[in-house]
Amino acid sequence: MGKFNFISTEIPGVVIVEPAVFGDDRGYFMETYHKGEFAAAGIDREFVQDNQSKSTRGVLRGLHFQKQHTQGKLVRVVSGEVYDVAVDCRPHSATFGKWVGVTLSAENKRQFYIPEGFAHGFLVLSDEAEFVYKCTDVYDPTAEGGIPYNDPTVGVVWPDCGCEHKLSAKDKLHESFASQKFEFFERW
Repeated sequence: MGKFNFISTEIPGVVIVEPAVFGDDRGYFMETYHKGEFAAAGIDREFVQDNQSKSTRGVLRGLHFQKQHTQGKLVRVVSGEVYDVAVDCRPHSATFGKWVGVTLSAENKRQFYIPEGFAHGFLVLSDEAEFVYKCTDVYDPTAEGGIPYNDPTVGVVWPDCGCEHKLSAKDKLHESFASQKFEFFERW
């Protein structure tokens, strides 16, 4: 195995990344990103912004996208556990409206690559979680968009987190998937 194991998902371009972890009684070491390795695996994007958030059990962030400055994201968890979801919002894609999810945790050290043209969200499964991600474009608050986490057209099956979902005020107001045109994702 190289430095990374790249695992394809049911949606082409959405990839689970397992880093090689080298550990002993002192702890561990791993690379979380290597431009050449990722490019060789088909993830040949320049990351321009890193973000980090901390959330408590039941917090559900998403499903978010940007209408301009669309972002590809490489996401991972550095403490705790989340269920992470990508929804294909590219109007001409064979998998338009489909979703894929993966459990990310500090323990499994998996990462998830979500290309431009997708909505993204996650649900915190542990008491708290710290979530970090690299983005291929800068965040633009004027370009925010989203779809409801429980949109019936998309049908994401979220795992039980042991409590009610905690949503932001803006995440409660997203328009349904079916009512949006997603023309801003046509180039992807």
